[in-house]
Amino acid sequence: MILAESPRRQRVTRLVNWGHWFALANIAIAMVIASVFIFSSPSPDTLLGNIYMIFNWFGHIGFMTFSGFVIFVLPLCYLATRTRVIKVAGSFIAALGLALMAFDALLFNKTGFHLSFSSADLVRNEAQTQISRFDAQQWLYLLLLFLVWFGFQLVLANAIWKRVDKLQQYRIGTPVTSFFLTCFVASHAIHVWADAELYQPIIKQDNMFPLSYPATAKTTMSRYGLLDLDTYQERKQLQFDPEIHRIIYPTEPVYCNIESNRTLTLVVQTDDAELGALPQFDLRTIDNYLTTASSLEGLIMTTLFGVPEIYQGTLENKRPVLLALPVGLGMPVSMHVDDDLPSSMLDAYRQPMTNTHPGLHIAFLPAKKISTFLTQDVIANGDIIIATGFGAEPATRKGSLLTTLDLRAGLASTEDLAPTVLNALGCHAPTNFYATGQNLLAPTRNWLVSTSGEKVIVAQGDNIIEVLSNGNYEITNSTTQKRSNDPLNVDLLSRAIKHLTHFSDSH
Repeated sequence: MILAESPRRQRVTRLVNWGHWFALANIAIAMVIASVFIFSSPSPDTLLGNIYMIFNWFGHIGFMTFSGFVIFVLPLCYLATRTRVIKVAGSFIAALGLALMAFDALLFNKTGFHLSFSSADLVRNEAQTQISRFDAQQWLYLLLLFLVWFGFQLVLANAIWKRVDKLQQYRIGTPVTSFFLTCFVASHAIHVWADAELYQPIIKQDNMFPLSYPATAKTTMSRYGLLDLDTYQERKQLQFDPEIHRIIYPTEPVYCNIESNRTLTLVVQTDDAELGALPQFDLRTIDNYLTTASSLEGLIMTTLFGVPEIYQGTLENKRPVLLALPVGLGMPVSMHVDDDLPSSMLDAYRQPMTNTHPGLHIAFLPAKKISTFLTQDVIANGDIIIATGFGAEPATRKGSLLTTLDLRAGLASTEDLAPTVLNALGCHAPTNFYATGQNLLAPTRNWLVSTSGEKVIVAQGDNIIEVLSNGNYEITNSTTQKRSNDPLNVDLLSRAIKHLTHFSDSH
C-alpha cells in the first residue's frame, strides 16, 4: 500500500524549498551591499590578495546570509501552520538583516569599524549630532524607506512562492552550494597560510567584512604540529607593514586665511622637570594631555607636522604646514630652541630667545628656561600654549596643556598642537588634510591615536591602549598608571588605525 504525503508534510517541503530560493535571492542582494566594504578598503596590490578578497567576499557573505536563514527562517517553516505568516516573517527578517548590513556598510565607509556592542558608544557619538537635527518628517521618511524595503521583500517572497515548483526543476542547489562552500573553505585555507607567512596583502583584510573571524595559523596549523609557535611569534614580533611609512603630506592643498597681525606663542617642554609657577598669566589647564614621542627629534616633528613619529623618516625633506602657511601669508615665524636641542629642521626659523616681534613663536625648551622665556613682552597682546609631559625614557606620558585659549577638549596629544595653533590664527582648512590631530578649540572626537616607536597608542577617556606589531596589547588607566581589565574595544582600535594611516600612499 502506497501512502501519499500528508498535506502538512507537503506544505513543509514546499516552504523549505521556498526558503532556500528566498535565501539565495537575498544572498545575491547581500553580495551587492557587501561590495561597499570592498570599495571602502585599500585594494590589495597582489594577485593573491585579490583572489583571497573574492573568495572571502563570496564565501563569508554567502555563509553569513545563509546562516541567518537557517537560524531565523528555517525553524518557522516547521513550526508555523500558515504559509502567509512564514512569508511575512521571513520578509521582515530579511529586510531587517539587510538593512543592518547596509547601515554597517555605511558606518564602515565613514569610520572604518563595524556595528557591534563594543562600538555602541562610538556609534552614538557619531550619530547624535545628526540625529538631533532630524525632525518628525525625516523620521517618517526613514520609516517609509524601511516599509518600501519590507514591501520589496514581500513581493520577492510571493514571486518565489508562486514559482517554487518551476524553480526546483533547475536543480542548481548542489552546484551553488558547492561554489559557496568552496569559496568559504578556500578563503580560510589561504588565510591560514597568509597568517603563517605574515603576508600583509591578506592579513590587512581581516576586518573588511562584519562578523569575520578567519582561521589563523596559530589556532589551526600549530594544533597539528605544522607550525613552530616560537618562531612564528618571533617573526610576527618583527613584522610591521612598511607601507605605513610612505606618506602623502598634506593629502590635499591647504587653503585658508591667517590673521597675520596676531601673536601666538607655543612652548613645548623638552624635559620632565617640574615647571615653575607662572602667576603673571591667567592660564586654563587640560590635565589629560599625552606625549608619545620616543625622542626629542620625534617630539619636534610631531609638534610641527601634527602626525605621529612613525612618519618621521618620510617627512625629513618636507616643510610642515604649521610653518609654511603663516610664512607664505606674511606672518613672521620664529623658533626658539635650547642650544643642545637637535634643530636642523628649525635652523631657517631660529631666532634669539629675546626676540619679541609679533607673529607665531614656537619654543622647545627645558623647564628652567621656560619661565625666563615667557615674559610679558613675549606674549603682549597674544595667546600662549604650553605643553608639558615629555620625558627622556620612551613611554606614553601624561602631562598638561596650559593656555590662554578656550580649549574645549578633555583629551589631547602632541598631534593636536599644530591644528589648534592654525585654527587659533584663523585657518579653518580641514584639519585632516595636514594632521592626524584635531583642533582643540572645536574638537570632533573623544579619542586620539598616535605611535611610540612602532607601538600604536589609542586613548579614550582614562584608558590608554598600547598595541605592539605582533597584536599583543595592554590597556592602562592613565590616572592610576595601573593595568586595566576592561575588554579591548576592537572597533575603536580599527577606526583609530584607519585614521592614523589615512596619510599613507597605499590608501
